Amino acid sequence: MISIPSVKLKEILLKAGLIESSIFDQIDQEAQRKKQNPIDILISRGIINREYIFSLLAQSLGFELVNLGAVGIDDKVLHLLPEDIARRLRAVPFAQDQKGTFFVAMEDPTNLESLDFLSLRLKGKIRPFLATDEDLNRGFAIYEKRLTTDFKKIIEESIQASLQLKARGDLSEAAAELPIVAIVDNLLAYAVSSRASDIHFEMLEDGVLVRYRIDGILHEIIRMSKEVQPPVVARIKILSSLRVDEHTHPQDGRFRSKIGDQLVDIRVSIIPTFYGEKVEMRLLTAAQKPLSFSQLGLLEGTVKLVEESIKKTYGMVLSCGPTGSGKTTTLYSMMNILNRPEVNVVTIEDPIEYDMRYVNQMQVNVAAGITFATGLRSILRQDPDVIMIGEIRDKETANIAVQSALTGHLVLSSLHTNDASTAIPRLIDMGIPPFLVAAVLNSILAQRLARRIHLGCIESYKPDATILATLRKQLEELGIEPERIQLPKILYRGKGCTVDGNTGYFGRIGIFEAIDVNEEIRRLITDPNFSLDSLKKVARKRGMITMLEDGLKKVERGLTTVEEIFRVIRE
Repeated sequence: MISIPSVKLKEILLKAGLIESSIFDQIDQEAQRKKQNPIDILISRGIINREYIFSLLAQSLGFELVNLGAVGIDDKVLHLLPEDIARRLRAVPFAQDQKGTFFVAMEDPTNLESLDFLSLRLKGKIRPFLATDEDLNRGFAIYEKRLTTDFKKIIEESIQASLQLKARGDLSEAAAELPIVAIVDNLLAYAVSSRASDIHFEMLEDGVLVRYRIDGILHEIIRMSKEVQPPVVARIKILSSLRVDEHTHPQDGRFRSKIGDQLVDIRVSIIPTFYGEKVEMRLLTAAQKPLSFSQLGLLEGTVKLVEESIKKTYGMVLSCGPTGSGKTTTLYSMMNILNRPEVNVVTIEDPIEYDMRYVNQMQVNVAAGITFATGLRSILRQDPDVIMIGEIRDKETANIAVQSALTGHLVLSSLHTNDASTAIPRLIDMGIPPFLVAAVLNSILAQRLARRIHLGCIESYKPDATILATLRKQLEELGIEPERIQLPKILYRGKGCTVDGNTGYFGRIGIFEAIDVNEEIRRLITDPNFSLDSLKKVARKRGMITMLEDGLKKVERGLTTVEEIFRVIRE
């Protein structure tokens, strides 16, 4: 993010009428306390829009805001600067004029040290442009296009080199051989550059299949020889501090690795399968910043409901959905708002996904006797104001969480349910009496993650009769009357380009439904004749929109596609 003195930033924002002086001063103090850029906090709080602040800063500081999608990138000019330097400086050279001046898109064009370095490296004058993350990613994607070819070549060479080594009886020694180290390191580096959230090593009868999950979808990356399976798995075990000689029991571990200019936390799960041990690696960027509610995808009405819920000093706010639906990210966004000097925020998580400054985070460690329940009991002796529980999994944790919410603490947690309304019978099924469920709940949020249309290659089209008929049929299969939902008149899609891997999608956005647990809902929960149907009817009467309706609103706004909404709703 561009580095700009707080006094200058305040002047720009006040002149544009975007913020009051006192509010900016509060944000600035918080930024200094958390060692963050005030612009990041302003965006995460939804006070300013990312695209608008970039254009405003460019105008105020005398730089042009470049749109690399429109002007294009000269591949020859780009590759005059090595990728590692481009990523470190957050700079993309994209053109050169007749006088030899290089046009460079930069995250921070005010950085004189970077400008001097670029001038010396490229051996020419530099004309800097301000660029958004999206535009910088266009340049990095061109580097990655070459990396794809190089990656497969390097992996193949490493596999051949490993096969030529003499067989070793000791797996630890084999795992330390340079070709095996190179295979694992390159698979990790390529996963990070591809924006993968997970790496799967799947053991087949005649080889090893490597797949990456990118934007929620699994992609086959490479197949490796069966002979490299034992040393590659051993290498991952060594990095994760797991037992190399254990092959018949599941093992879980984690390690941190610096890949390029990023610190990445890697959570590892290994299970025995018929043809060998399967490895799953979850990649978590250690420095990721909490997103604002609008960046998550919450619409205006849902944002207001959640903000009102977390303003209370007691009660429980639940985030629901299946594994990988973004529940924890939503909870971190809530904590980011609550993380103030006068508030003691304590968490119990498994694992701690992101380090949050000034939040006291505790890791579940069963071997050390720290479970969600025992950790939660300890937290209650730490004078907390806000407690975040990574997940309510059992009766004991649910009981302590409810008691905490009843005794003057705000409790945030996730729950594995299909939708918002199902959270209530789930808590009752865990042994929480209905009157306590009704008493503690402030609100329930349920969500899924849908792939975003890549704005760099978006196009609109009018749905024809066939598409509309298919939409109505899909709605009927989901048990929804088509007449109840207004179908979009204009649809959007991504054409596909080098930046998004020709998928037409880049990144993901949440689709949500939220229940405000008001007095009418509380009475319904304690009613002996309580049913999910009656709860949904009352919630809809009170203005709740379903995840499908929320998704279709985002389709209408050009954020995602209708096919993607139906895909995630059915999951």
